[in-house]
Amino acid sequence: MPSARADRHWIVSLRTRLMLWNALAVLATAVATMLGLRAGVRIALVRELDQVLREDLREVELALHGRGNLDHSRVAEQLQRKAEGHADHQWFAQMFSTDGELLLTTSDQLPQELARPLPQERGELSGWRYFQRRLDTHPAVVLRVGMSTASIQRDLQRIDRLVALGVGLVLLIAPIGGFWLAGRAIRPLDAMINTVTHLRPANLEDRLKVRGTGDELDRLSVAFNSLLDRIGTYLQEHRELLANAAHELRTPLAAIRSSIEVALANQRSPQEYCELLQEVIGESAHLEALVHQLLLLSESDAERMRIHKDPVRLDAMIERAIDMFGSYAEAEGIELRCAALPQVTVRGNAQHLKQVLYNLLDNAFKYTPSGGVVSIELKLENSGWVQLNVMDTGVGIAPEELPFVFDRFYRGSRPPRSSYTVHRHNRSTGLGLSICRAIVRAHGGTITAAAGGRGGTVFCVRLPLDAGGLAPEAPAQQTSSNAAQRSGSAPHQSETPAARQASTEATRGGTAMELRSGAAPC
Repeated sequence: MPSARADRHWIVSLRTRLMLWNALAVLATAVATMLGLRAGVRIALVRELDQVLREDLREVELALHGRGNLDHSRVAEQLQRKAEGHADHQWFAQMFSTDGELLLTTSDQLPQELARPLPQERGELSGWRYFQRRLDTHPAVVLRVGMSTASIQRDLQRIDRLVALGVGLVLLIAPIGGFWLAGRAIRPLDAMINTVTHLRPANLEDRLKVRGTGDELDRLSVAFNSLLDRIGTYLQEHRELLANAAHELRTPLAAIRSSIEVALANQRSPQEYCELLQEVIGESAHLEALVHQLLLLSESDAERMRIHKDPVRLDAMIERAIDMFGSYAEAEGIELRCAALPQVTVRGNAQHLKQVLYNLLDNAFKYTPSGGVVSIELKLENSGWVQLNVMDTGVGIAPEELPFVFDRFYRGSRPPRSSYTVHRHNRSTGLGLSICRAIVRAHGGTITAAAGGRGGTVFCVRLPLDAGGLAPEAPAQQTSSNAAQRSGSAPHQSETPAARQASTEATRGGTAMELRSGAAPC
C-alpha cells in the first residue's frame, strides 16, 4: 500500500505534471514546425518545377513561331530529343489541334486524363505537373509541356524521414529536459515545504528564503513570511492575554475564598456576615464583568462579533450621559462642557455605543483633578462621517504610551487623581479601551487617542452616518450646572452614577461593559 501511494504521488506530483506539459508543448511545437517546414519545401519545389516548365514552354513556343507551316515530323523529332534529355525527370510534350485531336506526344505513359486539352493553362493531374498554351501557328495548335512530380515526392519522403527522426529525438529529450527543468523550477517549493513542515506553534522563528528574483515564488515567500509574522504576533498576544487574564481572575477568586474562609473561621454577627457577603458579591460582579469582556474580545478576534444595528441618536445619548455624569462632575468640582449638538443618527447597537461613550467619560473624570474640564464634542464631516470627541484637562498620557493605550490589560504609568476612589468591586481590568476599539471597529468606525491642546487627552471616535441622519436644528450648549438640574439632586458617591447605571443596563441587556477601564491615564 505505501508503495502504491508513493507511485501515485509521483504520478500526480507537480514536477511530473510540469514535465508532461513541457514535453507535450515541445512535441507539439516540433511537429508543427517540421510539418510547416515540409509544406514550405513542397511549395518551393512546386514553384521551381513550374518555373522550369514555363521556360520550356516559352522556348518551344519561340522555336515554332520562327517557322511558317508546321512540319509535325520535325517538331516531333525536336520535342523527342528534348524529352530524352530530361528523361530522369520524365519530361513530356504534347501537341493538340484546336479541335482537341492529339497530334503528337513524347510519352506513351501519360494518364488518360492528359490525352486531351484541359481548360486550365497549368495544374497538376495524377502526379504530373503541366503547362499548356495555344499557339497561333499555321495551323493553330495547343502545346503542352509537363513533368512528373515523382522527384518532388522523393524529396518529401526524405524530409518525412527527417521529421520522424526529429520527432523521435524530441520524444526522447523533451521529457528528460522537462523533468530537469521542472526540478529546478520547483526547488524553492521543496525548500518552502521543508520549512513549513518544521514549523511549530511554539517555534515560528523560521522564515522562507526570498531569493530576490521577484518572481511568483518570491512573492509567495514574502506573503507567507508576512502570514507567519501575523500568526506569531497573534500567538504572542494570545499568550499575554491568557497570562493577564489568569492574573486578573486569580485576584477576585482569592478575595472570594479569603472572605469565605474568614466567615467560616469564627461565629460572627449577622451584620458582619452581611458585610462579608457584600464583598463576595462585589468580587463576583468584577469577575463576571471580566469574563464578559474576555468573551467580547474573543468574538472580536474571531471576527464573529454580531451587532444588530438600528438607528441610534448620538445627540440624545450624549444628553443622557450629561444627565448621568452632571451631578458627579459638580460634586467633584469638575466642569462638564458640551458644545452645541447637531441631531445625528448612526446605525449601530445603542448599548455598545453607550458603553464606548461611558468608558471614555469615566476615564476622563478618573484622571481629571478638581477644577479641570471634561468636554464632549459632536462634529459632522462632509464625507458622511460623524466625529465624537471626549476631551479632558487631566494628567494626560505620556507620548511614548499613546501607541499602547488600546492594548489589552495595558495601564499607563500616570496614576488617577487622589480623590477618585475605586471600589474593589468596580476596579479597572485594563480592557475598557480595547473593548471600545473592538466595538467601534465592528460599527465600521475608528477610535484614536492624542494629547490635548491644554494638557490632558483627546479621544476621537469616527462613525459613518446613517442615511438621512442629519437635522438642521441643534440644541444649545450644556454645562455641568444645567445638566445637574435635569438629572435631579442625585447624591454624590465615590463611583459615578453613570458607572452604576450602565452596569445595571449591561447586566439586564446581556452586554459586557466596563465603566472604569483604566486602560490608560486619560
